[in-house]
Amino acid sequence: MATFTVNGKSVTLDVDDDTPLLWALRDELRLTGTKFGCGIAQCGACTVMLDGAPVRSCQTQVGTLDGAEITTIEGLDGPEAEAVQNAWTKIDVPQCGWCQSGQVMAATALLKDTPKPSDADIDNAMWGNVCRCATYVRIRAAIHDAADTLEG
Repeated sequence: MATFTVNGKSVTLDVDDDTPLLWALRDELRLTGTKFGCGIAQCGACTVMLDGAPVRSCQTQVGTLDGAEITTIEGLDGPEAEAVQNAWTKIDVPQCGWCQSGQVMAATALLKDTPKPSDADIDNAMWGNVCRCATYVRIRAAIHDAADTLEG
């Protein structure tokens, strides 16, 4: 049994300690915005925030989360998140959309840590977030647009 916070709400789950957070979110809490991609932490589709840092929920075990704060795409808020989501729409980033929640989570975390990222900063932060539709140029443009918006 593990107790932690998800999107600002305390939850207690009676699942095996080795249950991946991804499945606890999707199956137990019905938060389906976080996607299953590869199951081995290589694609980024399952990215959530753990105490403010992006992690792969497919490889994060529920038993390690007592007292932790998890934010999913459904609970993402704040100026960085709003700027990223608006830029994603403005630049028309998504195609199939499968990777987008993980991409948005990683981009938001980047802008919280690095308000005016260079291309290299973006590449480093987004590395490992795979887009099957190859919208990487638009992802980078949207992150720059979001940074510009935040800068004013």
